[in-house]
Amino acid sequence: MEYITAREAAARWQISVRLIQQYCNAGRIPGARKFSGAWAIPADAQKPADPRKAPPQPAPAAHPMTLMPLMNTPFQPGRCLEQIEAMPDGTQKQIALAEYHYFSGHAEEAVKEAELFLTCQETPARLSACLIYAYANLSIGQIHQARYALSELKQTLTVGEHASPPLRAAEAFVAAAASVLLHLPLPEGLPPTEAFLPLLPEGLRMFALYVQAHYTYLQGDYQKSIGMVEATLAMQTAVYPIPAIYLHLVAVMDYMSLRQPEQAQRHLLAAWDLARPDDLIEGFGEHHGLLGGMLEAVIKKDWPEDFKRIIAITYRFSAGWRKVHNPVTGHDVADNLTTTEFATAMLAARGWTNQEIGNHLGISPNTVKQYISTALQKLNIKQRKDLKQYMLL
Repeated sequence: MEYITAREAAARWQISVRLIQQYCNAGRIPGARKFSGAWAIPADAQKPADPRKAPPQPAPAAHPMTLMPLMNTPFQPGRCLEQIEAMPDGTQKQIALAEYHYFSGHAEEAVKEAELFLTCQETPARLSACLIYAYANLSIGQIHQARYALSELKQTLTVGEHASPPLRAAEAFVAAAASVLLHLPLPEGLPPTEAFLPLLPEGLRMFALYVQAHYTYLQGDYQKSIGMVEATLAMQTAVYPIPAIYLHLVAVMDYMSLRQPEQAQRHLLAAWDLARPDDLIEGFGEHHGLLGGMLEAVIKKDWPEDFKRIIAITYRFSAGWRKVHNPVTGHDVADNLTTTEFATAMLAARGWTNQEIGNHLGISPNTVKQYISTALQKLNIKQRKDLKQYMLL
């Protein structure tokens, strides 16, 4: 019999080598054999069937799996790991740990943990794993794996057409989150928000409203987006730090777009108060380009070491983000500017003067002028008004 390597099978089936190994260990590739510690795959082997098409499995009687369990868990800031440790051993606890590693900026660990559940029979676990795996892979430059997970999430909307309403709500939630946060078009077959939002538990509903507020921001309706954020935060019955952090960050985006930096700073500090005790800094790095220099204006001077870590996350995440976003949308979001150049160029594109930008960032107008001149040169354009096409506006 002719064999191919696990790497060759991964390339043929458009999945990761690790996932091939997982299939082999689970006995899902007939005829696969192990030689000297490496798997050999029959050359005529077929890719294992999508587990979502298998007959539905009954949920366990105790501790049923919850979609994105850490996101959906209320806890007091500073007690995140304690909350995870208190969860019963099993899939939910492992997914929660993958979430923690992702939201605290440890993408490599999140990838390793999430990958174990990409073919899990429990749909909430599989959806959670795909969402974590997609975004964590962006941060470590594994774009092929990120695209694979994103495609899996899109397919849930068609594969699960006859699923129960709560499961359809979960599928719609992850599909919308995957698209909106990458500023991609919404997938076909996505139910309207009002159809699935009431079926989500409170923590996920809060994050879904963040996604909707973010989408509304992208449409340029900043006041409506702010209204959604403020209403969601006012109605929460417990502290859900992860959704709340992201809600506050989209409010920063809105207020900076409306040129109200004092209000933006209030929301940034509220997000920071929730995030810092548990080191949940990933969201700040993800949103840097949309925050209008607010991290430089507020976090850099009082928490310089945390700021450095956030900027490191920004560079890693944004590089992967653009590799997915730019080819799909045709938008040429700038990829060769430093974070400070991007922040000043973003504000300039919104009509801020050099003096206003300098006052906001705590630098001189001449320094602002130098940053903007460098940005124009790097982007090969001559006028400030042309910056818009390269910014996240």
